[in-house]
Amino acid sequence: MDIQKISEEITLFSSSTHGSSDYDKDEYFVMSEDRKEFAPLKYILKKFPEHKDVYSLLKQGFVYDSFELSNNENFQIWYEKQFAKKLLRRDAKKITIVYVPNNKMILDQIGLVNRSYEILAHEQILLNGKNLPTQLGEWYAKCIFGLKQVKSTSQRGFDFVMGEGKRVEIQVEWSDASSPKGVKIKKTLVDLSDYCIIIYVAKNFMIREVCFLDSEYVSRKFSNKGHTIFLKDSDVSSYFFSKSSKHFDKIINPITFLKYASPNLAMKLSEKLSG
Repeated sequence: MDIQKISEEITLFSSSTHGSSDYDKDEYFVMSEDRKEFAPLKYILKKFPEHKDVYSLLKQGFVYDSFELSNNENFQIWYEKQFAKKLLRRDAKKITIVYVPNNKMILDQIGLVNRSYEILAHEQILLNGKNLPTQLGEWYAKCIFGLKQVKSTSQRGFDFVMGEGKRVEIQVEWSDASSPKGVKIKKTLVDLSDYCIIIYVAKNFMIREVCFLDSEYVSRKFSNKGHTIFLKDSDVSSYFFSKSSKHFDKIINPITFLKYASPNLAMKLSEKLSG
């Protein structure tokens, strides 16, 4: 699918109002590159009948977020102008924004951040900067697996949800080599999820490995040692995407996966993902 053609359709849709249509009831809206115009997913799929659902867009490099987490001030203005009605909070909570991330800008900024981290670490200023790597790793997982990020009903802030409501726990490991103790994850979080995804982010902020696990498997095999589970490489490496294709069917967006993978990982995955 040509992303440029989708952008043109979004502009065409936004060029006139649609107060008499039922497009206002759609729960997915596709956003233009400049973040100012939108079109209902239903309209986009009608114009591109070879694609059946939102996952078709995700496979082309789109990602999606709930409107509540999108931080886009333009949508409400656009919505109320298009449909001549107020965007009520109860309706806004159901809406998801579908968009293409600015990958060039993101990669450029990752390079700048990496250089800044190296300097600050060398000067003994930055000793623990895991907040940014963790959020970046979660974003990688969201893109690769087509996860929707939604506000949590608990006090955690937000949850990640896979298609059909499957809850996902994401753990990010930021290092060039895994700790001998393994990746630490709370048993309660495993018990609350359907899947556990470990994103191994290298010091240069690129993906060096991904591990996809069924939470039931993790609970059954590793949860007999208290409230904290340690997933060592030796125990879970058979589920690394560089070694196993078992969960390749869960990959929604291979384009983004390869774009942000380290060269070593990309080489191992490129033939499998393009096949």
